[in-house]
Amino acid sequence: MKIMNILLVATAAAVLSGCATRGYVDDSVAGLEAKHGARITELDDRSREALERAKAAGKLAEGKFMYSVVLTEDAVKFAPGRSTLTMEAETNLTAMVDQLKAENKNVYLEIQGHTDSIGTAASNKKLGLARAEAVRFFLHKQGIALNRMATISYGEEVPIADNMLAPGRATNRRVMVVVLK
Repeated sequence: MKIMNILLVATAAAVLSGCATRGYVDDSVAGLEAKHGARITELDDRSREALERAKAAGKLAEGKFMYSVVLTEDAVKFAPGRSTLTMEAETNLTAMVDQLKAENKNVYLEIQGHTDSIGTAASNKKLGLARAEAVRFFLHKQGIALNRMATISYGEEVPIADNMLAPGRATNRRVMVVVLK
């Protein structure tokens, strides 16, 4: 019996010493929250931004296609790996803005960025978005409301010419502005 009591006490001591206290758990969770709280906040902000873009894209999808303007190297002159607009590109975009203002219609613009196949798919997605955003920013400076525009990058996914030769790659480095009513 004495041995049984000793075993029972030893087992209880072993079980109790392995259990975490509520305070220990609370302290551990607080430490994790402090360590990862900024990342959670960042992800929350990104989620909200993605939701806003999705809402804008849904608004655009509801619209009726009116026409599209393709801004290739001939009109906008994107250098390989670059998203900077040239003076000639700005002149062509200004002409498009003048046309939109002359029509005096409430339209939505989907600005699609494209690249050639040089580089990785991920870097081309990023570059396509940078090109689309450069056009969006310029159009906004010309008086087009930001809530009337959405950007998307197709990167190298939707070529309109063969990427094997330089002229085809130049054609694929483009921004397409789709005008929806």
